[in-house]
Amino acid sequence: MRRDATPAEVDFSLPPDLFAAAPPERRGVARDGVRLLVVERETGAVVHSRFDRVGEHLGPGDLLVLNASRTLPAALEGLTSDGLPVEARLAERRADGRWLALVLCGRAPCGGEVTAGLEIDFGGGLVGRVEGRAAERPWLRVVTFPVGGERFVELVYRLGRPVRYEYVAEPWPLEDYQTVFAGEPGSAEMPSAGRAFTWERLLSLRRAGIATTSIVLHTSLSSSMDDEIDALHAASEEEYAISPAAAEAVNKARRDGKRVVAVGTTVVRALESAVAPSGEVLPGRARTRLRITASHELRAV
Repeated sequence: MRRDATPAEVDFSLPPDLFAAAPPERRGVARDGVRLLVVERETGAVVHSRFDRVGEHLGPGDLLVLNASRTLPAALEGLTSDGLPVEARLAERRADGRWLALVLCGRAPCGGEVTAGLEIDFGGGLVGRVEGRAAERPWLRVVTFPVGGERFVELVYRLGRPVRYEYVAEPWPLEDYQTVFAGEPGSAEMPSAGRAFTWERLLSLRRAGIATTSIVLHTSLSSSMDDEIDALHAASEEEYAISPAAAEAVNKARRDGKRVVAVGTTVVRALESAVAPSGEVLPGRARTRLRITASHELRAV
């Protein structure tokens, strides 16, 4: 592609053999054998590599920050109290314990069919009550569940399935939507930037003097299933948690003049949301609506 090409002159079509409609392991590729594009910030040089060679672009003392959120099987099929079959995709858990959910009728968001007061029976003892539309994002419904905590997570894991979009060839098991280091359940979709890491790769990086630490940010849905709504790029309010050990690891790396490498935009959002005026990353659990745009001045990564 020419650097001076206009958008109309650029062909963005993707050859069928490069269309990632299945996890790499299902295509005969190792988890860490996927392609890696490296752009040198100082010079703009571009290197086409492979993820299992990521260590060649890192150095001793660099700190990798991972997102250890575990993916929920966040798509739940159920029947409303008036007999309408729907799919509810859990989008994010609010601070008061209620959930925002994208409720689909077929493959499109439900309209007036799903109103406040309706109950959705997902089977297995899980019933949700629709309270209405979310004020800030009216394409989402506010849903309450009579159970919470570990019991709710247990029911979701038993009854739900991973959120799947049309470009994915067929349903895949939840294990294909997890990073190897996933811990705390809560993401509607996988924090996918870390998927290519294997324990072998992480161990090899550690042997090379490259440190790792992890935070948690529970991801929301990436699509509302409506192109016009998605074009608005409305910011989700996502919950994150940074332990004292992780905050200290980031702060120490910065004090020592080492690189803090965020594995994915979810890690960037969490760390940039937790930076104090002093420049230190603070530990704690909070929620963020921060959007990282070209005008945002990075302070933590």
